[in-house]
Order: sequence, then structure tokens, then C-alpha cells
Amino acid sequence: MSVLTHPKLRVWGGFALAAVVLFGVAPAVLSDFRLGLLGKFLCFAIVAAGIGLAWGRGGMLTLGQGVFFGIGAYAMAMHLKIADAELRGDDVPDFMQIAGKTELPGYWQPFASPVVAIIAVLTLPALVAFLLGLGVFKRRVKGAYFAILSQALAAAFAILLVGQQTIGGSNGLNRFRTFFGFNLADPANKRMLFFIAAAVLLLSVAAIRQLMNSRYGELLVAVRDQEERVRFLGYDPANIKLVAYVAAAFLAGVAGALFVPIVGIISPADVGIVPSLAFLIGVAIGGRATLLGPVLGAIGVAWAQSAFSESFPSGWIYAQGLLFIVVVGFFPAGVAGLLALLRRRRTTPQSEPDAPSPAEVPEPVKVS
Repeated sequence: MSVLTHPKLRVWGGFALAAVVLFGVAPAVLSDFRLGLLGKFLCFAIVAAGIGLAWGRGGMLTLGQGVFFGIGAYAMAMHLKIADAELRGDDVPDFMQIAGKTELPGYWQPFASPVVAIIAVLTLPALVAFLLGLGVFKRRVKGAYFAILSQALAAAFAILLVGQQTIGGSNGLNRFRTFFGFNLADPANKRMLFFIAAAVLLLSVAAIRQLMNSRYGELLVAVRDQEERVRFLGYDPANIKLVAYVAAAFLAGVAGALFVPIVGIISPADVGIVPSLAFLIGVAIGGRATLLGPVLGAIGVAWAQSAFSESFPSGWIYAQGLLFIVVVGFFPAGVAGLLALLRRRRTTPQSEPDAPSPAEVPEPVKVS
């Protein structure tokens, strides 16, 4: 076996190449604005990596990842707004002052601590997913019913945020000045945020690869294909699904927390049905059953949306929908599956049919 075809060396080589591109090439060739855009796309890719585990391997069509993305984002945004107010010497954030409020609401006060904010980002999305998944999977809700339920959850969450004026209402939270003491107006700190997002993405992909190649990954695929047989073997499919669902929610929450300082705003428009579907479109186009397909698909679709919207602001949404329909209808394995199929066809030798041996050639029938 050559060095290039050794599985472990190929994996480590792939991670090394990704690290060189993200930490070396991208900062060197991209402007600060484009690098910030790429950081935003990396946040989407982190969400997509979790969807690839839950949907691609587990068969759970998660249409509500915007909920967990929003929980992590709002937890981080609330802390950043309190920190900015403290730097100005105010008791409440700027938007609360405009509304005439003089003290923080009770549920805001714990987020004044950076430790509490980080713990909330890491635990709240996973906890919500655990409670929701426990109630859904134990009752054997799956397929289209699970997809509709998760989408309804995203819609309800966005509507709830719009009605909460103490967290910005429909405008959301924006105009963040610092990130744990670092000035967000400094280009060096913006690059630091990009590097953090890139590191989290690489760690997320590595963790998901470990899950996919473990015994748990085999059980997850088995539950996706033959759930009843797995139950007859003594395993509880609900627990197996729950792990993947919670892991995807955890990654979405972390991505939302990184999205806030990189982009500078979080609002109900970023966590509702449309963003949840956008996450799913990138995964489907990239190839949901592969490791890198969801990541590359999410980055590619987000980049295309940004690039084409500059020239065709009203036509991109139709192109995105058409692309999704074409991929789902004709290439269900996504671009990654199509490339794998073409590669197999190139490497498979086209052998000629063997000529029959004399013993296999039937003798002519003699007519007397």
C-alpha cells in the first residue's frame, strides 16, 4: 500500500491541507471583509457538520436547527451587550435605555458573567435538544412527522423572539463592541475570531469522524436502515438517535455563539424556518451521507448566495430552490456522491468478456 492510499495518512493529510488553507492561505489572500464573510460561512459549516451526522447517518430530517443556533447566539449576544454597557458605565444595554428601562431583567443578570455565558452556550442547546428528543424518539415519532415537528419548533421560536422586546424584538441584538475584552473594531481581533471558527470547525469534523467510524456510528446507520431489527437485537433506537440529535444541537449552539461576534448581529430572521432550510440545502447539495460533503456544501452555497446576490439580488432565491430540487431529485447523494461515482467508474477496468472454452461450446445437433 502506497503512502497516498494509506487511510490514516490520507485523513491526516486532509486535515493538514485544510489547516494550511484556513490558517495560512485564506488570511494571506483575502481582505478583512472577505475573511469575515468566510468566518460567517464557517459557522454555517459547523451547523452543517452536525446535520450530516443526524440526517446523513441517522436519517433524522432536522428542519429546526435554527432553534439551537439561536439559543447559542442569543446567550452570547446577551453577555456581549452587558459587557458593552459596563464599559460605558451604564446599568443596561443601549436598546433598553431607549425603551426607558433602568435595570436588567432577572433572566439577563446571570449572563453578566462570562463563565455563565460560555456554560449556557455549551449546555442550553444540548439540554433543549435532549428534552425534545427524549419526548419525540421515545414515542417513536420519525420521518415526515419529526421533520414537521422540528420545523414548527423553529417557527414558534422565531415568533417568540419577535414578541420579546427585552431581547430586541424583531430587531434582535447588534452593535457589539467587545468580545471578552477584545475590541471588535480591531482587524487583528477579527482575524482571531476567524481562526477560532476555523479551529472549531476542524475539531467538529474530527469528532464527527470519530463517531461515524465507531461502533456507535454503525448502530446509527443500522437504526436509519432497519430500526426494528436493531430493537430486536436489544438496543434502544431512541437512545441512539438522541445522541446524534444532541450532538448536532451542541454544534449548532457553538456555531451561533461564534456567529454573533463575527457578523455583529443576531435577530429572529437568523433563527427561523428560512435559515433552518438554508442549513439543510447546503448539506443536501454537498452530500449528506459523507463527512466533508455537508461542510463543503454549506460553505459553497453560502458563498454562492453572497456572490450572486450582489449581481442578481432577486434571482438567487429561485436559483437556490432550483438547485436543491435538481440535487434531491436526480443526485440524492449530493455532489460528493456524484464525484465518488465518477471516480469509481474511472478506476474500474472495463474488462472484455472471456471467450468460452472449447468444452463450453455446445456441439451442433446432428439431424439424421
